[in-house]
Parts: sequence; structure tokens; C-alpha cells
Amino acid sequence: MAAMTVISLTAVPDHLRGALTRWLLEVTPELYIGTISARVREELWSRVTVSVEDGTAVLAYPSDNEQGFTVRTAGDRRRSPIDFDGLTLIGFSKERAKPA
Repeated sequence: MAAMTVISLTAVPDHLRGALTRWLLEVTPELYIGTISARVREELWSRVTVSVEDGTAVLAYPSDNEQGFTVRTAGDRRRSPIDFDGLTLIGFSKERAKPA
């Protein structure tokens, strides 16, 4: 079943932005929203994680959990999702995270 999906990007290559506009609406620069299937969402996220380079990306979509959504991140970032007893909280570090 299709569900609302939100992808936010920062400082990513133009080709990635172009690829996302084929499936999602770019409502503001680097903020994409659309109703897509889980299969399409996973394929798009796979492309994002491979292509993010020095930028950052955040994916949010509905999920059957206490909060009603799931958050994923990719790239060099200061904010990271942390699981706290089944709830997703956002951890913030003073320095940018080092790529794994």
C-alpha cells in the first residue's frame, strides 16, 4: 500500500535531486514529499544512501509503531536517530559524525 514519504536532503549532488523528482514533489529546495509504495521508497533510499557523498539525508515514513513513523538518516550528520525503549529520539553531537 502506498504511503506518504518525506525525504530531506542537504548538500547532495544535482543528479540525486533529479532522480527524486521523478517520484516525489520537491516542495522546497531539497525537501521531497510524495505517496509511494514501500518498494519504491526502499529503492529511492538505496539510491540516496549511495549518492549522498558529503551531504546529509533524512527519510520519514509511516510505520506501525508507537510514534506512527520511522526515521532514517544517511551521510555525515550531527543529528542521529536513537532507539530509546522503542521510541525514536534524535541525538545531537557538538561535532559532525565521522563517516563509517
